[in-house]
Amino acid sequence: MRSPLNGRRVGRAAVVLALPLALSLSAMPVLADPAPQASEVAPDRQSSTEQNGVALLRVIVPDQESIDRLNNMGVDLAEYRRPVDEGLEVHAVLSPEEAQELRVLGFDVRDAISDQADVAENRAARQEALTKAAQAEAADVDTLTPLRAEWFTSLDNEHFLSVEVKSSATDAQTVLTATWDSGKNTAPDSGGTTTMSRFTDAGQYMYHRFSSPIALTAVPTKVTITSNRGGSVTVPVTKWLGERRKAPSKHYVADFVDRYMDPTELTNRITALAAEFPKISQIVDLPNKTNGYRRAAQAQFGTVAASTLYVTSKAYGHEGGNDISVALVKPEAPSSALSVSVSGKDVVVSLGTDASGAINSTAAQVVTALNGNGAASALLTAATYRGNAGTGLVAAAAATKLTDNLKAPATVSRDPFQTKVLRIGKKRDGSKTGVFLYCQEHAREWVTPLVCLETAERLLRNYARDGQTKKLVDDLDIFIMPTSNPDGGHYSMYDYNMQRRNMFNHCDATNGDPARRNSWGVDLNRNFSVGSVFDGYSGASTVCTSDTFAGPAELSEPEARNQVWLTNQYPNIRFAMNTHSYGGYFMWPPGAYKAAGRELLPRVDYGTENFFWKASDRILSAVQSWRGTAIWPGRTGPVTDVLYSAAGNSADEHWYNRGIIGWDFEVGADVYNPETKRFQAVGFQPPFEEGHEEAMEFAAGQIGILEVARSFSDDNKQPKSELSVTGQTSTSATFTFETDEPANVYYTLDGSRPTLSSTKLAAAGMRESAQQITIDKTTEVRWFAVDIAGNVENNYKPDGKGNNFRKEKVKVRDAR
Repeated sequence: MRSPLNGRRVGRAAVVLALPLALSLSAMPVLADPAPQASEVAPDRQSSTEQNGVALLRVIVPDQESIDRLNNMGVDLAEYRRPVDEGLEVHAVLSPEEAQELRVLGFDVRDAISDQADVAENRAARQEALTKAAQAEAADVDTLTPLRAEWFTSLDNEHFLSVEVKSSATDAQTVLTATWDSGKNTAPDSGGTTTMSRFTDAGQYMYHRFSSPIALTAVPTKVTITSNRGGSVTVPVTKWLGERRKAPSKHYVADFVDRYMDPTELTNRITALAAEFPKISQIVDLPNKTNGYRRAAQAQFGTVAASTLYVTSKAYGHEGGNDISVALVKPEAPSSALSVSVSGKDVVVSLGTDASGAINSTAAQVVTALNGNGAASALLTAATYRGNAGTGLVAAAAATKLTDNLKAPATVSRDPFQTKVLRIGKKRDGSKTGVFLYCQEHAREWVTPLVCLETAERLLRNYARDGQTKKLVDDLDIFIMPTSNPDGGHYSMYDYNMQRRNMFNHCDATNGDPARRNSWGVDLNRNFSVGSVFDGYSGASTVCTSDTFAGPAELSEPEARNQVWLTNQYPNIRFAMNTHSYGGYFMWPPGAYKAAGRELLPRVDYGTENFFWKASDRILSAVQSWRGTAIWPGRTGPVTDVLYSAAGNSADEHWYNRGIIGWDFEVGADVYNPETKRFQAVGFQPPFEEGHEEAMEFAAGQIGILEVARSFSDDNKQPKSELSVTGQTSTSATFTFETDEPANVYYTLDGSRPTLSSTKLAAAGMRESAQQITIDKTTEVRWFAVDIAGNVENNYKPDGKGNNFRKEKVKVRDAR
């Protein structure tokens, strides 16, 4: 200790905030978060006696004077403080002996923020990084594996370059530089040069890429990537996305949305469409009604946490809760007892007074009185503010009406919502390949339901006008759900525009006060049963006020159970598209990992991954056909490769549990500003002029998905495969397989008959091509290919006895 710790015991003092006494929901106070409540002092954490076992500890003091006293005593205080219920929280560097001495002097010393164990971990992590860096420097040259190198056009025919490369040197000191030409027969560096960004996720190196595509003045033919470790690779630059799709026939009609719409409007619209086109569509009522756009009514009294209480009606606001009033009255007579009286729905709390006539009722006492009065407790419940002990004295307050604070017009029902799906198809008996298109899982994404609605309108209104549309409707069974989250959608439209979740409040009284009303609800795209937070996966929360709150359990929410019901009820559904916003992503499973070691859900197999990539070209070319928007190559791929971990998402649910090939759209691609030469984000709720364009282009993308599904349903062509020897030496040979369409290859090396249980060709790595297989002796390789539709090469029967599999001898050169 820098100076002796002596002096008198420090007392406690109340902290008062000058705020209004009684508050309605329209003006809530900003109160300090309560400090952790502890019945006893937590022991000081320490892992050793090194440096006397010092730790960074929390200290709670009543006021600034106490902080000054600690400074004068020579206590090593961090430059940190925050208000808490008991006063102020500061942080001090203390040994166990110093901490105990402060406690003896009356200071409230609590748990450690960090101690010597943390220091040891940090030092070990630093040493590990230094060791890796030294090993990388000692290595001869790093190996660069090119993943993608593509150019594309977007919007006003601007040209862009996107490159992804993986280095075998994974440390942060590895720097990659990309250089490209300006066309055929031009200098290798004539197009430009730039340093690439190192992409890491969950603490692991993924690959190097551009942080955003590079604007081009000319289309390059080759790009060279060099490393400061000595590695270098030159690869051709290919075109991302095919030629822009031709415009539909002159009879084709589109553009059926003219404003952002709430879920009631959307549901009424698809109901009207089903009535207008009964021969090719119908409404499917989902079995689980939502909780509804409704809330209990509330009011809050007090300005200081210890003196604050709030009341919540037993009935929903629209069912009578909004008619309740509560008054806190100071009686004229001194020495009055605390009492509660009820007349109809008017509750009056007569506060207690002392001999001098001053109020002596605490918030906790008022709460107990209200909850203990039979008539009052039939109308409402009372609670102190966020778990506070409520020892502060309350103030008188005029009669205050409780309110649910919901602002939607009367056209929006307050009852449980009947979610509906529009089913479109000429033959809706389960015999056709099913496609499930669903939107607005997240309430604030206002563009997404317009995408689903526009797709439905185009399919129905063009059925008799456009031959391609007729084929889609005749050959597929299409399920469209414009709003997956109707309650949250209404709340976002009318109350809190950034609402992400549904409206159901799973919080207890600690987080049940009116100021928390915009923090309630479950993130529906974290409430599913595969790769969930309850299984240890990252990207969701178990805290009820978090925007990624996964709910109290998997599939706790009716909205999530509705999706599971639909995909179980109609097992012909083989494809799905979950449309979100924003950012311009096109993704597929896996969508979650465990942070420790970045342990992913199983990757889709190599054939299916290739199917996803091939479909991307068709689907994203359809998106581009409307106004030229290109989804970047770097924002295309598995969710965990290009975005983050989203524990318990719906696409993983449908793929891993039911084998449904599912994609995720994130509409609202960044818009390039040629003047600033920067991309600009559009946000969840762009001006409708931009939102309209997003709805139009991604509806075209959904039509593209239907075209992919129809091709799948018509596919009876057997795949073809070839074995390709890629290297031979005197001691080994390397080979791989190539297929003429996305397909899985099963092979054996021991002369046995290949089956579906044989080794399956895999990718060489994340976002890489097929693995290279190495043998150390001349081997007869036997194999067959199976495409995604189940067609088998040569009509081979893997579970039969035939020998019409493919075979070829791969030779290892004679060392002689």
